[in-house]
Amino acid sequence: MPIADMRASQLNRGVDFVRDAGREAGKLWWRFFDWLAVVEWRQLYLTWLFVGVFFVLVNTPEAGFWYIFVSLAVKVLAGGKRKAELLAKEATLQANVATLERSLAEARMAALQAQVEPHFLFNTLALIGQLIETDPPEAARVHAHLIDYLRSALPQLRARDGGTLGKQVELSRAYLAIMQARMKERLAVRFEVPDFLGSAPFPPTMLQTLIENAIKHGLEPKIAGGTVTVRAYVVQADLHVQVCDDGVGIDTHAGDGVGLANIRERLQLLYGTQAELSIAMPPGGGACATIRLPYRMMKEAP
Repeated sequence: MPIADMRASQLNRGVDFVRDAGREAGKLWWRFFDWLAVVEWRQLYLTWLFVGVFFVLVNTPEAGFWYIFVSLAVKVLAGGKRKAELLAKEATLQANVATLERSLAEARMAALQAQVEPHFLFNTLALIGQLIETDPPEAARVHAHLIDYLRSALPQLRARDGGTLGKQVELSRAYLAIMQARMKERLAVRFEVPDFLGSAPFPPTMLQTLIENAIKHGLEPKIAGGTVTVRAYVVQADLHVQVCDDGVGIDTHAGDGVGLANIRERLQLLYGTQAELSIAMPPGGGACATIRLPYRMMKEAP
């Protein structure tokens, strides 16, 4: 390599070294600056004592004096402003994290709710398909019920801004009308939901999922059929929505199906530990599924 090129290369390395050293020195200075902004005065006094003793011992007290002078000047003149800037930056980061967490929760909620809608539609269409082979007139009636159901209920199913218990009860009545068209006298229905609870917020499709489970696992396997009872009541500050059947009961050793697991996850996302889904077996037989969540008198306006 020619001598001129070698010198140019050495010069470039020297320039890079100086630039990197300056950059690191700047970082150290701002770290020192930020530390001064937040450090307590008592801790700063201790550093002055240790630094002063050290530089006296190494016979350079001037360095200790300049450290104390510079740190005192920075702390008094700019420490308050810098501390406020750091606190504002931290608050902004926390707000951004909270926004991202909320967006993630909403996305997961939409995905979970989307799992329920095809589930119901698939089951109903399968029912119609079965009736076409065994009872065509009944299939036509169920088909008509389904059209009425979708016309009135689809906007609720697609809603992403929450729902009310009244809407879920209305949806469930339409759903049970379809089920009664199939099971006839084997299915009886009873609603014990006070009118004043109709405006209480309640997550979409959860009530219908519990009713589907009661019919599928409790009453359909029972030759004589039975009754589905939907109750709602308030205990202290909690709303309880209960779906009971007097069917064959549940297998306590079996895990949650997709529908119940979906409800548990949605409750966790919406309410945390303030809500829960519990399953019980009454002494008289059958099963009761209860959703408990914080009670609000009505859905808040958007």
